[in-house]
Amino acid sequence: MSRRIILFGPLPPPYGGVAIYMKALVEHLRSSRVRVWTYGGAKPNDKRIRFIAHRKLGTLPALISEGRDARILDASHFHLEYPNALLLPVWLTCKRLLGFAWYKNILDGSLPKRYPHFGRRQRWLFNLAVNRVDEFVVVSEDLRRWLKEEIGVSRPVRVIPCLMPRGPSAPSEANAVLSNQTEKLIGQYLAHARRICCIGVFFPTYGFKDVAAAVEQLRNRTGEDIGLILLDGGFVRDESYRTEVLRGRDWITVLEKVPNPELYEILKRSDVFVRGFADESYGISRIEAIWCGLPVVATRAGETRGMLLYDAGNEEQLIHQLQVALSGSSQDETNLWAERYRQEAEENLHSVARVLGIEQG
Repeated sequence: MSRRIILFGPLPPPYGGVAIYMKALVEHLRSSRVRVWTYGGAKPNDKRIRFIAHRKLGTLPALISEGRDARILDASHFHLEYPNALLLPVWLTCKRLLGFAWYKNILDGSLPKRYPHFGRRQRWLFNLAVNRVDEFVVVSEDLRRWLKEEIGVSRPVRVIPCLMPRGPSAPSEANAVLSNQTEKLIGQYLAHARRICCIGVFFPTYGFKDVAAAVEQLRNRTGEDIGLILLDGGFVRDESYRTEVLRGRDWITVLEKVPNPELYEILKRSDVFVRGFADESYGISRIEAIWCGLPVVATRAGETRGMLLYDAGNEEQLIHQLQVALSGSSQDETNLWAERYRQEAEENLHSVARVLGIEQG
């Protein structure tokens, strides 16, 4: 008898890389065998999707009723990347009793940097989890190498980037629209002669400060009217850092928790996309920008092909690459990479389907 397949992870809203990845999987992997478990945000109005109050041990009744002998692709963060002292033991106990196969989908590129700073209990929980995973699905070769060579895992580790084809409900580049509220909020941004878009949060590792400083220098050196829009995910915030980034810079527009469907239209109305995150695991937003025809300036982390690169924290490199992007000289390469990424997204989807046994190959 065919085994039940469960996709377990966050769905938007809010809109983050993992949620967008999960949303694409849910929309594309439509099969009677596929069940979806999600948590956080709003409860989806979809019979295929089970909302789990994980902080109230909602995984326990879900596993008991639907987990036996299932294949579970787990993109949550609380079983391994940030191992929870209560949720992880419940998960592992159920795994032993119910016999489900645990496919751990790791999308957190910061894990290798964070692991050396784990406390004794956190490290014990992490190693307990690692030894019970049946197969790992990771988004980068760096994560695969780290698991195999430094952690010493013996289970299979497959590299499948989290870039998926845009789902049937995603707006195309041609028909993306903005809400009336968003249209009003970005009026100042659209009034600038040149426009640079950046996504992240007001926290040092996401690089908003570096991007703002670089744009300020570019404005001063060229005399051009350049506006910057910071799309704030809002899931973490350093208030003093935010104040420092925005102080005296009235040419910066901030939008918070922008729905992903509206992102495409904002990108279309921009000239350059810049992503300053120092610990990028893959970087779906980078590819979304390329799909919208924008040159991308990005740190040397995560996906970097077809992009103008700089070292995180190197302001002069960032200024130079922004100048190159604004010149339009990289547009042909951007268009070529857009098509290549579309092809790779389809390949990634088929790879996930094969891992879960939905497709043969």
